[in-house]
Amino acid sequence: MADEPAPTDKRPERIAFITGSLAEPRLTKIADEIADEAVEPVVVNVGVKVAALMTAEIVERRLKLPAGTDRVLMPGRFRGDLDRLERSFGVPFSRGPDEMADIPDYFGQRRRAVDLSAHDVTIFAEIVDATTLDIEGILARARHLKGEGADVIDLGCMPDTEFPHLEEAIAALHGEGLKVSVDSFDLTELSRATRAGADFLLSLNEDNLAIAEEGPAVPVLVPAKQGDLDSLARAIDACIEKGQPFYADPILDPIHYGFTASVVRYAELRRRYPNIPILMGIGNVTELTDADTTGINALLMGMISELHITAVLAVQVSPHCRTAVREFDRARREFYAARQAGALPQGFGAGLMALRDRRPYAATPEEIAALASEVKDRNFRIDVTEDGIHIYNRDGHHIASDPFALFPNLKVEDDGAHAFYLGVETARAEIAYKLGKRYAQDEGLKWGVAGEVAGSPEEAHRLTFKQAGTTLQANKDRQEKAGETEAGKASE
Repeated sequence: MADEPAPTDKRPERIAFITGSLAEPRLTKIADEIADEAVEPVVVNVGVKVAALMTAEIVERRLKLPAGTDRVLMPGRFRGDLDRLERSFGVPFSRGPDEMADIPDYFGQRRRAVDLSAHDVTIFAEIVDATTLDIEGILARARHLKGEGADVIDLGCMPDTEFPHLEEAIAALHGEGLKVSVDSFDLTELSRATRAGADFLLSLNEDNLAIAEEGPAVPVLVPAKQGDLDSLARAIDACIEKGQPFYADPILDPIHYGFTASVVRYAELRRRYPNIPILMGIGNVTELTDADTTGINALLMGMISELHITAVLAVQVSPHCRTAVREFDRARREFYAARQAGALPQGFGAGLMALRDRRPYAATPEEIAALASEVKDRNFRIDVTEDGIHIYNRDGHHIASDPFALFPNLKVEDDGAHAFYLGVETARAEIAYKLGKRYAQDEGLKWGVAGEVAGSPEEAHRLTFKQAGTTLQANKDRQEKAGETEAGKASE
């Protein structure tokens, strides 16, 4: 008889979820949902209304941890000193997500930490008008593309346009520590490029492959005639026989001009040559399709990941493609992590989720109604649920899909700064409602990797007006209610 498995005395981690009275019912429901053999959440109300407004002093004075607590999870918007609380209570403190609705995902992601540092795709980013730029212009463009994620700067040569400073441009880019490729239909320019030390040449075929012998540049091979995979195979075989490094590119064609057939060619090339390096130029699809590039890049990256294609040539000429390189840099990292995990490309950072969110609403209409009924101050709260934009304070709770329908109820006609703040916030809430994005008051909408970087002027302006509106409201409240305590004490 087989031995019985040894019993285990390992208990789930007991985590104290700290909250206030307004959020306690919702948090208790969420805690019940995520409890399992690994996590035992215990909701602890510290006796304030809004937990995010707590200070470390309030927590030290009011918090009583349940026996056996292993860790404490504070609200994501709590800004108190966690190290101080750890020293005071003797257990680890951490911040959870900003929204309670994200707590289940938060714990799931912690169990499967996402590492986006690795990838196996090289990005060639083309400066399509390099011949028309001076050296400083080329360097400025190259630095930007490098910052977006490019590994190789491709100098695009234009037909019937001389490039007298080609050699100087290659040297200048090498001086910046950048790898350089040159893309030209002019065989003379390709010859000049490899003799000047270019790292790659785009694009050679079986008829002009001899240029690869003139210098160190690695050729990117293409068919001699459009769609002729056998022609490409002959060029590949010639390079393999000579021991010449190369990339092979069957050419991705635009939609309605052979797109599907070209995708099949990539799959067939990989079938014929399981281990060769392949490059895919994606500009014919991203640039020539009126669709957001985040989704297009995700699908193309799916094919690239499955076929183990090791390089892409990206361009961002059309305004709607202006973040294409940045998006592909994120795509190659997320999809690599997913493939290594043997998983679907879900839950690996969502950098390509620009217009929609998987969980657009942090609360239900019923939960917001219950919260609104407990609010006793004049400060406006704004939320978005499936039934529209909610704005509420002690004087009322209003719901609409159009901010203009809300404004008459707010009574801020004589308060310009506050009206401006509420206008910005409700307009942002309207965008979130119509697109299906997550909205959080006083925070910008998240646009994935395509969004603005932190520290932008828009961010600074937003904080300035938010502060102005909050200050004016606080002054009015103090005038109406003499002796009113400070916000931190009032939250108790």
